[in-house]
Amino acid sequence: MGGFLLPLTFLKKKYPTYFVSLNRTKIEFMSYESNPILDKLPKHLKQFIKPQNYEEYTAIDQAVWRYVMRKNVDYLSRVAHKSYVDGLKKTGISIDHIPNMYGMNRILKEIGWAAVAVDGFIPPSAFMEFQAYNVLVIASDIRQLENIEYTPAPDIIHEGAGHAPIIANPEYAEYLRRFGEIGCKAISSAKDYELYNAVRHLSIIKEANGTPLDEIEEAEKHIEHLQNNMGEPSEMALIRNLHWWTVEYGLIGTVDNPKIYGAGLLSSIGESTWCMTDKVKKLPYSIEAAHTEFDITKPQPQLFVTPDFAFLSQVLEDFANTMAVRTGGLSGVKKLIGSQALGTIELSTGLQISGIFENVIENNGKPIYIQTTGGTALAYREKELVGHSIAHHKDGFGSPIGKLKGINIAIEDMGPRDLKAYKIYEGEAIALEFEGGIKVEGTIVTGTRNLMGKIILITFENCTVTHNDKVLFQPEWGLYHMAVGQHIVSAYNGPADLNSFDLITHQITESTIKSKKDEKRKELERFYEQIRHFREGKNTTISRNKVFQALKKDHPKDWLLPVELYELAKQDNNQEFQQEILEHLEHIKRDNPKVGHLIDDGLQLVDTALVS
Repeated sequence: MGGFLLPLTFLKKKYPTYFVSLNRTKIEFMSYESNPILDKLPKHLKQFIKPQNYEEYTAIDQAVWRYVMRKNVDYLSRVAHKSYVDGLKKTGISIDHIPNMYGMNRILKEIGWAAVAVDGFIPPSAFMEFQAYNVLVIASDIRQLENIEYTPAPDIIHEGAGHAPIIANPEYAEYLRRFGEIGCKAISSAKDYELYNAVRHLSIIKEANGTPLDEIEEAEKHIEHLQNNMGEPSEMALIRNLHWWTVEYGLIGTVDNPKIYGAGLLSSIGESTWCMTDKVKKLPYSIEAAHTEFDITKPQPQLFVTPDFAFLSQVLEDFANTMAVRTGGLSGVKKLIGSQALGTIELSTGLQISGIFENVIENNGKPIYIQTTGGTALAYREKELVGHSIAHHKDGFGSPIGKLKGINIAIEDMGPRDLKAYKIYEGEAIALEFEGGIKVEGTIVTGTRNLMGKIILITFENCTVTHNDKVLFQPEWGLYHMAVGQHIVSAYNGPADLNSFDLITHQITESTIKSKKDEKRKELERFYEQIRHFREGKNTTISRNKVFQALKKDHPKDWLLPVELYELAKQDNNQEFQQEILEHLEHIKRDNPKVGHLIDDGLQLVDTALVS
């Protein structure tokens, strides 16, 4: 990636599942207006929810929302998928007002969804899991007027106006839910977690006023180093690519005549215009998108076009077929070991082992013994087995996998008579040798069976477990619980039973430092509020001319409020006032050419709206 400095726009778009704005040093359980969908959320997800605090939006914030939304909808009504405009209405999103998520939830529940505000970075798997429960995670902050064309952190324009409308389409909503369901099982690498923490740190110091430049540059270089040394992409990295090329930057229709549905495009008028040009190559969407990296530091050279929303689900299922959650095996265990995080393997008997996996012994490309470290829980069908919690297995769990040496029938396939014949029976002192050299010697205490009658766990006392000359378990360590299973059929992120582990661990160790408003800024906010109240009929006694004169004198660089004043003057057909405002805006454009196109677009919106 060369020596460029990573802006927060890059971080936000490169790692969309990581970003929600930080403004609190700790997470507390807070009240929020719930609904039946939110009531179903597990506690470990509820820990991330915070109130929207709608009253904290200023009149300037409302004006920014109104400008961006009017500009977007004017253009997107022509190039976006038809579900977008319809969805704005169905999800209760107003062009003139920042959406109140309480109001959105009352409408969203009619289509089986909900929305929550989240404070702070949340792990990618948690972000995905919210989607699996039909819940949109929305960053409630809004971009500042100074950054009206982009956001250095996620904001409600991107999250609320980009993601929310499209879920009114049932087929797409199901894709998003299914994506979350599969995505939260994706296994990350330890390097993914390191990068996640580095990105979170940079976002905080980038947003904080007064952070020394050398500190920012050091954090950026650290991230660049991590990105250049990620190694083989993890499942989470690959599914993140799919998320980018569909949920964020997806096109739909035909290669020759595509429409926009990706939230990243829907929330950025610049990028949505660029993507419709011939300079951006349009490719048919396929599973290859998972292996296509993206670089947001420059315009995308290509985008993927899906023929319809149903095809998204087809590709997602094809990708899921490559994941350890479906393939299991030795590679699945190795992925969990590499993640250094809580994960689960499921054996062919249905027994689920959840913990942090630290070792696997293999033979001829097959796992023959697995070992976890620290608290481990055993479950069957996502329900913890009685007597096999992390308290019972606080120091880890190890077990052979596979078939017994020289015996054609696997233990899991043995009926009661077979078990008795092979002395796998209560009270029997027995030595079991598995293919690959694992030996289990001890006295059988009892066995645990699944609903189909298959034995899934055998408990020994006075037990020794060895592999060649290495001792894996000793009698003085207590009872030995041997998992039964020929194969590892699944491996995935997270625990089998959510109640087995304390997942209420979300903490914010750093917080955004928000600049204090000076009196001049407060005055500008009051001017915006007065004009907003005038337009909405709350106070029509305000002198717009006096506000304008004060703006010219004390806030000569502000351009958005003059555009709003021009709109009101146009509605009143006050041509003299219109001309005075236009002359002032021309001065601003000369002094600050960067906002010239924003002013021109705003004026065009006013003129077009009044003509129509």
